[in-house]
Amino acid sequence: MTSTTKTFTVAITGASGAIYGIRLTEELLLQQHHVHLLVSEAGWQVFREELNLDTSDRQTCLHRLFSSSDYLDSHNLHDFKAPIASGSYRTDGMVVVPCSMGTLSKIANGTSGSLLERAADVNLKERRPLLLVPRETPLNGIHLENLTKAEKNGAHIIPAMPGFYHLPETKDDLINFVVGKILDSLHVDHSLFERWGSEK
Repeated sequence: MTSTTKTFTVAITGASGAIYGIRLTEELLLQQHHVHLLVSEAGWQVFREELNLDTSDRQTCLHRLFSSSDYLDSHNLHDFKAPIASGSYRTDGMVVVPCSMGTLSKIANGTSGSLLERAADVNLKERRPLLLVPRETPLNGIHLENLTKAEKNGAHIIPAMPGFYHLPETKDDLINFVVGKILDSLHVDHSLFERWGSEK
C-alpha cells in the first residue's frame, strides 16, 4: 500500500446499472484503495439479469469479477459487526451506485434496516462523503423529495447521466464517464474520460 491509499464503501442496489458499481470498484481496486463492498438482494438479481452473471455462489462471483483482490472486503447486509457499521471505523466515503429509489427512501429517512443503510447513516452523521447515484426515470414527487432531503442532510447526488461532449463511441465510454464523475467527487485521480478543454 502507498501513503495515498484510501478506504471506501461501495454499495450496489437493485436499480438498473449494476455495471456502474462494478466499474467503480474495479477502478478503486486497480489503484489499490481498500473497498468494503455491499450488494443488496435486488442487486444480485440485476447481476444475473443485466450482466448474465452466475450468482449461485456469490463469493465465487465476486472472485471472478475482482480477481480476489487483497483490497476488497465484501459483507453480508445483516452483518452489523462489520467495521463500516461504526463511526469509530474511519473511511474516506461511501458510494451507493446505482441507488434504487427504495434505498434512497431509507437513507433519506434514517431507516437503518440493513448494513447498507447503517453504513450510509454513519457517513452522514460523521460528515463523511456519501454519494448517491440514482438510476431511475422518470422521477415522481416522492423521489424528488427524498433526493432533496438526502442532499440537505449531507449526501451528494450524482445522477447516472453520461455526458456526450467527449464524443463517446462505445457503451464503455458512457459507463466510464459516470464512474469518472464519481471518482472526481471522491478526489480520486483517473483517466476514464477526456475532460472538456483538454488537448486532443
